[in-house]
Amino acid sequence: MHEHQTNTASAHSMRIAVVTSIYHDVVTTPLRQGAIEAFDAAGGRLDNLIHIESPGAWELAVIAAAALARADIDAVVALGCVITGETTHDTWINTGLATALAGLSTRTGKPVALGVLTCATLAQALARAGGDHGNKGYEAMSATIEAIGAIEQLSRGTPVS
Repeated sequence: MHEHQTNTASAHSMRIAVVTSIYHDVVTTPLRQGAIEAFDAAGGRLDNLIHIESPGAWELAVIAAAALARADIDAVVALGCVITGETTHDTWINTGLATALAGLSTRTGKPVALGVLTCATLAQALARAGGDHGNKGYEAMSATIEAIGAIEQLSRGTPVS
């Protein structure tokens, strides 16, 4: 069980794309499983999850953009893992990816969750993919469901509490 099972929004009618990097799949597979569990816990119909694989974290943005172009997709949960190495590649990837995903979200008005772990070591990543520090995939999906619910309330003119 996860400590963040407090969704107030129901995912029953939501259709969400889960875009998962296959690079570091020992980490990203449990992140995807956590996202699925969160969607299910919020009352989502599992056939309303669209699973798309990405070759790496960098490609998450362009695949998310393609998913968001579909009118039947309410949001994207982008899952990946970037581990610090000997160069500064992680900084460039993480900055570019976060900026691109945030831009997609604001341009489309559809939530895009940044469920990408940015860790110094594989052990740190595993701890956040179902280990001692929870499952960030679960948390990313939960936040996405809540964001969709808030946007729906705003569009109806209902106060968001």
